[in-house]
Amino acid sequence: MAVEGMVAVGAGLAVGLAGIGAGLGEQGIGAAAVGAMAEDPGFFGRGLLMTVIPETIVIFGLVVSFLLMFM
Repeated sequence: MAVEGMVAVGAGLAVGLAGIGAGLGEQGIGAAAVGAMAEDPGFFGRGLLMTVIPETIVIFGLVVSFLLMFM
């Protein structure tokens, strides 16, 4: 019974810490992307791409949590 609870805690930590890390990483990238787009609107595509890249880390955390919960 205790093992399932610890697996659930580990899965929650995997998603939560990945989300916090991605948010902290995206903080500086988002500010720089908005500043670059304010000066030149042609940077929109690159700014959007650079903003989305840290969010993939959260998807990896979600995959790890699914592996923990269902294996």
